[in-house]
Amino acid sequence: MTTENNQPTEDTGSSESGTGSMTPEAMRAASQAATDSAIGSTVGVADGGAERSKPRENTLLHVENLKMYFPVTAGIIFQRKVADIKAVDGLTFDVREGETLGLVGESGCGKSTTGRAILQLYRPTDGEVVMFDPKYASASDTPEVSADALVTDVAGSDSPGVDLTKLKGGKLRAYRRRMQMIFQDPYASLNPRMSVGSIVGEPMAIHNLHKGRRKERVRELLETVGLNPYFASRYPHEFSGGQRQRIGIARALAVEPAFIVADEPVSALDVSIQAQIINLMEDLQRDFGLTYLFIAHDLSVVRHISHRVAVMYLGKIVELTESDLLYENPLHPYTQALLSAVPIPDPQIERTRERIILTGDVPSPLNPPPGCNFHTRCPIAIDVCREEDPEMREIEPGHFAKCHRV
Repeated sequence: MTTENNQPTEDTGSSESGTGSMTPEAMRAASQAATDSAIGSTVGVADGGAERSKPRENTLLHVENLKMYFPVTAGIIFQRKVADIKAVDGLTFDVREGETLGLVGESGCGKSTTGRAILQLYRPTDGEVVMFDPKYASASDTPEVSADALVTDVAGSDSPGVDLTKLKGGKLRAYRRRMQMIFQDPYASLNPRMSVGSIVGEPMAIHNLHKGRRKERVRELLETVGLNPYFASRYPHEFSGGQRQRIGIARALAVEPAFIVADEPVSALDVSIQAQIINLMEDLQRDFGLTYLFIAHDLSVVRHISHRVAVMYLGKIVELTESDLLYENPLHPYTQALLSAVPIPDPQIERTRERIILTGDVPSPLNPPPGCNFHTRCPIAIDVCREEDPEMREIEPGHFAKCHRV
């Protein structure tokens, strides 16, 4: 229920969620109380001794109105499209060179699909993915840079950037050298019938790099990720999960990319191994000027490694800002609920803190609700939320949120 001035009444959903009467300020306070203890006690898991690298001012990747719809068909002989699953629905953001942009959200919100659509593993339904020339990433010392020569031919020497969604065939393959992916599952992402040396060396063979010294280059890459060079003759089943993920990272580095999509690279690993992989990724970023899109569920890991964080819900980004600012002052109700759900190690604080409990299930991307797609679960939703989709607005300097109530 709402009053005439569109303010929620005291009894709105309070019997179900316990948060229906909370104002945005109260929700923010509850979220902050949980975050101060929970994140503060867990973020140190991956602390390393070296200082973090800082992102540059130039943009490496620009994503504009990215959409990824999967068609739903009906019929056996004559199939026809009857609907679309809106996995990603109109994302716009930039990634600066040398930056780690964290992408968080619950399962099914479209995080992994976003990463694959950026890399053109899925061809987007609509939108632009513009990649610019890196200015500070480590350059290759390899004379056989046929891929880079083709990139220059595609973009032109004076081109500010190239829309990857417009490229096909060999022209797209040329850009694949500049962008790679680290997969979530270290067991399924490696071919069990190929040796480690063949796995790491395959990208170099595809892009015609390091002729005559690929074996030497494979050994160098294994050393770079903390593995014994003699492991090149072994097979994936002989390694632990953490070692397999290091092999996957070495494979991604083989073509010396500027941009890497890390799709939950530590979610399948033990906590102690997670810390090692996170520290390794930070070291590689500092040494080679890498840029990451880091997809994850673990909020403490995301805060540690990311310079900025984007929060996704049902195919859309609902909040985007600097990492520390997001955790210190979450603005969107969904972000506040996420942070309040982080468990606190201290049992006394855990028993007394106030949590923001969301009722109901996430709507289906096959039939998203009108207006704000979060209004069906939002404890502070008003009439306008059910009718109009809010714009992404800069609420504070560098802090963007997609909410009518902020």
